[in-house]
Amino acid sequence: MEARWIAIIILTPFTLAFIYAAIHEIMRYRSEGRATYGLVYDEETGTTHVTGIAEDEEAYDISDFDPSEYNDPLGGEKPDEKA
Repeated sequence: MEARWIAIIILTPFTLAFIYAAIHEIMRYRSEGRATYGLVYDEETGTTHVTGIAEDEEAYDISDFDPSEYNDPLGGEKPDEKA
């Protein structure tokens, strides 16, 4: 098989995924209008993800993040700190 065909076969799924995402975003834009995307913090899992943000909400500011404030929902006590 020629190298050209191997490259086409490898790139086709990525190209199709990009086209699908573009069509999906265009359809969303036509129905809902302009969207604001930003980082959102999930307090239950202690993780962040990118999503659409409502106009009355603010995006998550990474500089305000303090990992020591996260409480693990599965429990687990902190080990005693020895000085």
